[in-house]
Amino acid sequence: MSTAYVVCGNKSWNKQVFDETLSRLPGNWRYMGSKKELTVETLQEILPRYVFFLHWSWIVPDNIVNAFECVNFHMTDLPYGRGGSPLQNLILRGHTETKLTAHRMVEQLDAGPVYLKEPLSLDGTAEDILKRSSLLAASMIERIIREEPMPKTQTGEPVLFSRRTPEQSEIPKNLAPRQLFDFIRMLDAEGYPRAFLRYNDFRYELRNARLEDGTVRADVSIIPDSPRS
Repeated sequence: MSTAYVVCGNKSWNKQVFDETLSRLPGNWRYMGSKKELTVETLQEILPRYVFFLHWSWIVPDNIVNAFECVNFHMTDLPYGRGGSPLQNLILRGHTETKLTAHRMVEQLDAGPVYLKEPLSLDGTAEDILKRSSLLAASMIERIIREEPMPKTQTGEPVLFSRRTPEQSEIPKNLAPRQLFDFIRMLDAEGYPRAFLRYNDFRYELRNARLEDGTVRADVSIIPDSPRS
């Protein structure tokens, strides 16, 4: 009987890379795209060798993490950048390159031992970067199932990132053009709260930013602003 694998992801590009690449690798592959699909009972029926997480917006229950070999792909050079919103936190700190880290999930967030790390560019919009990350993760998954590397304990002093809230997408005052460009692009992806400004009871959401000769140009959606509590 062929080896079973599960891939979890909740973005359209995760499903695309599964359909076009991962599902064609040796073994019996299953994709889960929502929280309700990922249950310990379902995994016990499948008995996967690995459960891979490409992009997952929910905490994985401890009973799954402890019962199965769960591999997460985190967009920092762990232990640097443990925590939420890694892409945005990296760009805000001025990083232009990072590492995509494949690590075994444990009960403590992003603290598990590391299988592999690969360099990842932070150029482009958030969606560009996330799609690039998903493709890179697919190639790392192929290597993991082929070599079955033993994960190694993280070394170094952890640096923690905090998950950003939707209200933090409001554009700060007094940004330089490059900072404004970076702020808009780091939030420009499917399912992310766009960078925005408030003015005269309207909310101006910005996307598709370009930096041209010191001027930031972007597409803008203007919508009535919701009352703030």
